[in-house]
Amino acid sequence: MKKIINKPENYTDDMLKGIYNIHKNEVGYANNDLRCYRTLHKQENKVAIVTGGGTGHLPLFLGYVGDGMLDGCAVGSVFQSPSAEQIYELTKAVDNGAGVLYLYGNYTGDIMNFDMASELCEMDGIEVKTIVGADDVNSATKNNADKRRGVAGIFFMYKAAGAKAMMNGNLEEVLAAAKKAKDNTRTVGFALTPCIIPEIGKPNFNLGENEMAMGMGIHGEPGIWTGPIKTADEVIKESINTLLGDITVNEGEEVSLIINGLGATSQEELYILGESLYRQLNEKGIKIYRTFVGEFATSMEMAGASISLMKMDSELKEYIDMPVNTPFYKQK
Repeated sequence: MKKIINKPENYTDDMLKGIYNIHKNEVGYANNDLRCYRTLHKQENKVAIVTGGGTGHLPLFLGYVGDGMLDGCAVGSVFQSPSAEQIYELTKAVDNGAGVLYLYGNYTGDIMNFDMASELCEMDGIEVKTIVGADDVNSATKNNADKRRGVAGIFFMYKAAGAKAMMNGNLEEVLAAAKKAKDNTRTVGFALTPCIIPEIGKPNFNLGENEMAMGMGIHGEPGIWTGPIKTADEVIKESINTLLGDITVNEGEEVSLIINGLGATSQEELYILGESLYRQLNEKGIKIYRTFVGEFATSMEMAGASISLMKMDSELKEYIDMPVNTPFYKQK
């Protein structure tokens, strides 16, 4: 393990202290708990949006807390869920009097703890609604879509919900915006290397020198095949076929895209994937509205990428175009 850290067991808290020092005018924490990460720009009578998840995926999850997106993030240790108590205390701190939307990835520990926090909030008279991201097509069949993992496509849900909240939508309307983004988003991912969790000190799975894994999860969950590394064109062709096999996009319709690096993939490689993606979608007559390139949901130092596609309409365009300002992501 080669990492620039202090003690492995302090990995998450040292990272958080760094963020709070560097971005002290934008974010802070609630209840004297570093793991209750929140924006400092509270807006009365606006629906608050709370997310949460384990460390190791920056800028997911906490990176999207800020103006135009989320209000708070409960932070767990590397690849671990935050506690129900942390989620509850954070919710109380960010509640603006208009209700709170819980929006997070579809993972068992997160679901259990967010549900427990929701029950505690209900006893306090705080209205909470919940939606989970589940965009990873290869993690479950279409008939079992509720079992799919939430990965980079949750960015589109954050954008939609955050935009609707900024438009003074009520809690039901903010939930509906997130659901619309969810219903129209699909993701395919592929890994070339494993990653190392600091407190474990060894790779979380194994791949041969010339192997890749299609459908590998951001915690090292098994993919759908492991085999020789394919070319960018070959990987994109399979990804497009998988995505369009799960959501219908007709010739002439528009999509927005996320070309997401998993932590150790160069920008050059992401743009090579982008060239292939644009070319192959254009051949199918599918129009591209916006494309986001970079790291949106990582897995420590894993090499690989994911492609997210959201089918667009005028409402989703308005949400996607809304300005955003967070320490990790800015959009004018």
